[in-house]
Amino acid sequence: MAAPLKCKRTFWRGLCSASQSEAGVDFNLSEEQVLLKDAIDKLILKEYSFEQRRRYGVTPEGWSRSFWGQLARQSFLALPFAAEHGGLDGGPQELMLVMEALGRGLVLEPYFGSVVVAGSILRRGASETQLARLVPRIAAGELLLALAQTEKQSRYELSDVLTAASADADGYVLNGAKIVVVHGDLRRPVTRSGT
Repeated sequence: MAAPLKCKRTFWRGLCSASQSEAGVDFNLSEEQVLLKDAIDKLILKEYSFEQRRRYGVTPEGWSRSFWGQLARQSFLALPFAAEHGGLDGGPQELMLVMEALGRGLVLEPYFGSVVVAGSILRRGASETQLARLVPRIAAGELLLALAQTEKQSRYELSDVLTAASADADGYVLNGAKIVVVHGDLRRPVTRSGT
């Protein structure tokens, strides 16, 4: 039987009075998660010294396409997507391990905005056809996305949307303005149509 958890805060004492196994909580990483953590930690240690980060930050994009390619080659960009679409079936714990490492390394690349945020919207709202077309390009590092959701007048009313998409010969033209677009300079917005 596992030893009881030790809790200092009163709020957690009820939860912590049971052992980990009794509470159904296991904070240990699986073997695959340990390998994932080691791989991302080694990549950042090797390729993302503070001096390298400084050089990446003064490029026109403000980050390194080369490092983005390495994230793609080591399948970190495919992590949260379903295997049937070209992903790795990673969940929140795996994303947490990658995001912790990227944060520790002060990584500038658009992983959070493109893979985590916009990727979540794709996973929950795209059709099977769209996923089959887009996920392999995201996983390969070819397609970068940015979620453009909030509009100045909408404040907290997400259904207050003035931006409209209209069809043209090359696809769609977006008319409107969005604010607070993480990595919006990528110019690959994920939008919704209709009301």
